[in-house]
Amino acid sequence: MKSYEDIIKFAIQREEAAIMAYGDMSATAKTPGLKELLLELQGEEKNHKKLLQDITQEQIGSFKKEQVIDLKISDYLTEEPVSEDMTFQDLLIFAAKKEQEAVELYTRLEQNAESSELKKLFDFLITQEKSHKLKLEKEYEKHVLEWD
Repeated sequence: MKSYEDIIKFAIQREEAAIMAYGDMSATAKTPGLKELLLELQGEEKNHKKLLQDITQEQIGSFKKEQVIDLKISDYLTEEPVSEDMTFQDLLIFAAKKEQEAVELYTRLEQNAESSELKKLFDFLITQEKSHKLKLEKEYEKHVLEWD
């Protein structure tokens, strides 16, 4: 991927795959809370897709590298296979692991980008995925770890 258009197209395709996956999982989810979370995640991916569709090449130059906290909660958890009877906890782990995979992919691509403009675009994509992971890990902390 050596052009802005290629990168955006690739990123949009990844978002579309996530939208479909969350939609498919929500259709088979047995518990209402899990179905609700899946539809919320699907909505976030739809918003991210729209954001990518609306970004112009001119905007890239104004992107600033942002730091996103990494709680690393899901880094030490085991991902269970997706199933219709997966738990809320399993879903949070699965989704956070997918966001981390995206971070790692975009980081590798950013390292190989040939121009500062493309590096900024990848940095933007990395920040988006890290933000999603952070949100999922905060939900995990809130609903699963339940600190007293």
